Order: sequence, then structure tokens, then C-alpha cells
Amino acid sequence: MTFSLTSLIVDAADLESESSFWHRLLGGSITRTATHHFLRIDGFPVIVIQHAPGHVPPQWPDGVSQQMHVDLATDDAATAAQRVLDAGGRRLRPADDDVVASTRPGSRVYASPAGHPFCVSSA
Repeated sequence: MTFSLTSLIVDAADLESESSFWHRLLGGSITRTATHHFLRIDGFPVIVIQHAPGHVPPQWPDGVSQQMHVDLATDDAATAAQRVLDAGGRRLRPADDDVVASTRPGSRVYASPAGHPFCVSSA
């Protein structure tokens, strides 16, 4: 028996801002319903943004649990950092205080508009 990852579900109070963020960052295409936005990107499982009106954004690492975590790799960290910010993400930690720096040098920790943390590291 084997498993394969078919989708990643992300809760958000604001479907449009969260799905637009991931779309601007990663590309692909979005299919929208009233309660879910499905982001399809070649080489990725489907990213599903699920409407969760009571969603409380994580305050990780200093508060409410992060709930999920995505790691992305890139061959151009500077361009990736700017794309994250341009898409509506925000940096969670300064460069000299990266949570994962000891295990993945060059990693940077960000959050999506709904507050979900993710890392971008050099490939």
C-alpha cells in the first residue's frame, strides 16, 4: 500500500486574499466556489483554500500554534523574497534570527495573509 499527497488544505477567513497570495507567489490557475478556491500548479498537489469564518491566524512562534507549515525551495532567494512581499506575504523573522537557520542555512520564514507560516530556502 502507498499514499500520495493529493491536496493541501489552508483555512482562511478571507478566501480571495489567501488564494490570490498563493496564486501570485506560485502561479497556476484558480477554480473558485463559494466555500473553496482550488489552486492547481504543475508539479504540486492541489492547494485548497477553505473558507473558515472563525479562523484565528497563528501567532507563531510566540503564541497560537502554527497549525501547518510549508517549505519552498528556490534558486533565487532575493527575487523570491520580493515576490513573497509583493504578493501580500510578510516576513516573520529578521534574517539573523531565522528559526530554521541552524538546520537549513539561508531559510527565511514568512506568513501568508491568513497568517500561515512558511519557509523559503535556497535550492
